[in-house]
Amino acid sequence: MVAAGGRAVPVRHDAWERAVRERLVAGDHSALGEVYDQFSSLVYGLALRVIGDPRGAEDVSQDVFVWIWERPDAFDPDRGSLRTWLGTVTHRRSVDYVRREEARRRRTERDAALARSVPDVGELAAALVTAERVRAALEVLPDEQRQAVDLAYFGGRTYREVAEVLGIPEGTAKSRLRLALRKIASVLEAEGDVW
Repeated sequence: MVAAGGRAVPVRHDAWERAVRERLVAGDHSALGEVYDQFSSLVYGLALRVIGDPRGAEDVSQDVFVWIWERPDAFDPDRGSLRTWLGTVTHRRSVDYVRREEARRRRTERDAALARSVPDVGELAAALVTAERVRAALEVLPDEQRQAVDLAYFGGRTYREVAEVLGIPEGTAKSRLRLALRKIASVLEAEGDVW
């Protein structure tokens, strides 16, 4: 800092920065090479610190230098040094990269969960056909057996609860359920289903 009129004024060695900016705006490839040579380790190091992944840091570094080439007028030497500006751009791009990767990871996990939860169409069709056959087999059961099966398998009740609801002994409830299941199994086996 140099005192000028009693107050501190920052000293900048920005002549090179102004010149390189003008050359970049003019499309001078060698100017980009100079900026790269001067600041690539800063950009890569900062990106690596934020991202934590060398490949991601390389991607962000490339993105930063492509962005400088495509928009050289975005850097304003009157607002700060090229080093500070590159640091800010790199940090923003790195944070964006981390957010994108996190969103991609969540999407991948969600898609994988959906893929696991969506049944195969063939399996679903077979299950529907089997369910229809079971319903048809239930229709041929005597009423007392059908009631026991309805309560136990479709009502989620235990054989004790079935006995209580129907007002029969537990042994009778077990017998009705066992007989009903045997009849259903024989009907399904006769139709070619193994149950």
